[in-house]
Amino acid sequence: MPVSERSRIFAGMAHLPHFETVADFRHVESWIFDLDNTLYPAASGLFGQIDERMTEYVSRLLNVDPSEARAIQKTYYREHGTTLNGLMNLHRVDPDAYLAFVHDIDLSSLEPDAQLKSGLSRLRGTRYIFTNGCRHHAARVLDRLDIGGLFDGVWDIRTTDFRPKHHSDAFRSVLDDGSVVPNRAAMFDDILRNLAPAHDQGMTTVWLRNDSEWSKQGPAWPAASREHVDHETADLPGFLHSIRI
Repeated sequence: MPVSERSRIFAGMAHLPHFETVADFRHVESWIFDLDNTLYPAASGLFGQIDERMTEYVSRLLNVDPSEARAIQKTYYREHGTTLNGLMNLHRVDPDAYLAFVHDIDLSSLEPDAQLKSGLSRLRGTRYIFTNGCRHHAARVLDRLDIGGLFDGVWDIRTTDFRPKHHSDAFRSVLDDGSVVPNRAAMFDDILRNLAPAHDQGMTTVWLRNDSEWSKQGPAWPAASREHVDHETADLPGFLHSIRI
């Protein structure tokens, strides 16, 4: 074949999808999504509001100024896995009162995302939310995004008896609750350490990469690294439309 003819054919193929580089999710029958900074962009500032409410709660509870309260809050987060666990363990805080307070935020920055909704709709199988927040907060967020009807269940911090999701036994309990087969499931989260137990149990993991400070905080355990990440993206709707299912 003449060189000019080969060049013409290759040029005509340039617009075709490169299937060898497309993420293959044809094995997945259970889809598990974190909520905050995963189903909506971290740039929305929603979790920033929650973080401020956490600091305010600690400040009121311990009667300390905001800067000291924030330092205490972050210490509890690092040492106990969540701020709530630290408050429960050290101050016998009522978890329901705490969760109601910190999630009493303004959701007006969230709008329905048609691409996200269509991307989730194309996923075959069951879909779940797994959050360290509360079910009521999840319901409000899903309602604002107009995607609540697409999920088969919500696992929140109460579902795991207040154990954070990076605890392997907490992770195992929700998989059992949903009869999820790990090697036929995918987990999406913006916090790397939360993907470690999912990956260790055989799930396909997707890291929602963003530059928010909240995605980088928290305890060093379990030791998480890129080895626990099968795929990463900064654009969830685009990723969901690109994968092979």
